[in-house]
Amino acid sequence: MVYVNGAGFTRIGLLWKYDLEDLAVEAALKALEDSKVGSVDAILVGNMASGVLNGQENLGAVIADALGMAGVPSIKVEAACGSGGAAVMWAAISIMSGLFDSVLVVGVEKMTDVTDVSDQTSALATAANARYEASLGASFPSLNALIMREYMKEHGLLEEDFAHLPVLMHENAANAEHAQLRFRISIEDYLRSPYISEPLRLLDSAPIGDGAAALVISSKRTDESVEISGFGAATDVISICQRDSLTRLRSVELAAKRALKMASLKMRDVDLVQIHDAFSVMGYLNLEALGVAERGKAHVRVEKGDFNRDGWLPINPEGGLKARGHPVGATGVYQVAEIYLQLTDRAGRCQVEGAETAIAVNIGGTGSNAVVNVLRRC
Repeated sequence: MVYVNGAGFTRIGLLWKYDLEDLAVEAALKALEDSKVGSVDAILVGNMASGVLNGQENLGAVIADALGMAGVPSIKVEAACGSGGAAVMWAAISIMSGLFDSVLVVGVEKMTDVTDVSDQTSALATAANARYEASLGASFPSLNALIMREYMKEHGLLEEDFAHLPVLMHENAANAEHAQLRFRISIEDYLRSPYISEPLRLLDSAPIGDGAAALVISSKRTDESVEISGFGAATDVISICQRDSLTRLRSVELAAKRALKMASLKMRDVDLVQIHDAFSVMGYLNLEALGVAERGKAHVRVEKGDFNRDGWLPINPEGGLKARGHPVGATGVYQVAEIYLQLTDRAGRCQVEGAETAIAVNIGGTGSNAVVNVLRRC
């Protein structure tokens, strides 16, 4: 069996006074203190773009050294925006192998260490196909805008149909102390926000931010343990122009199917979901890939309140990528850390009452890489 025994994270924001190591150490020490574990056997670091944004690779050694743990095996796990979820999965696999008893997972991203916003855009574009997409000038927002436009065309949607998810995410984040965007918005605010890449608006999009989250994952169960009962991963064709469908996340479908099968669960057994809503359309496609919304109807379910904290299936009770924030390589670890607090009844004003089982969906690129982790209250 594999358990999460402790979690810690920093607030997310434009944290100019802190470097990548500062954030990683803060989150890691909080997780170690929370778990009351004296030592760990290995460290896995989820990160996407430290080489591009911070001029630093070899993060495993960097973080181990910064924590005073030189000698402990430590490596970086990279799967674009899905790096954090992948690090959690591979930590669980290493525990299940019997090689390690306790692993520290740290997800960290320092996105503001650049003077030109185009550097951030270029870094994010490395999640796309460098030869056939990025080299032709396609940015991450523009690729998602293409997906959004096709989704609108397929299902006859209007731009305002995409406002419901950001409105809910900002409502949830208002109660989350570590969230980046702790303010509420209206549909009118959404429609007044500028286009980034038409029809994609500013308020469709997760913000740029810095942050780190950490977990202690172990073979030992304690009074505050949450079980990692399943996980699954899958890939898809990386270039969206070569996919059978722009509006179907086959990687998420496969990863979720594998994770739920491993956990011996169905989606109807799940009480809480963390979706990867880097853009509104991607959030809707997550819900449809999980089978909790009919294709083209996710916006209706959100508008009805089905996914509110007190709804039929709460999603992103801390605000998701859209409003909690999306320090890309750290996001998947934040998702699992938030679930851990939910399932140990320590989520404060964000608490979902009675949640027993939860899943976290973490995506790399425009759905070319996906990891789903399933957690269950012990």
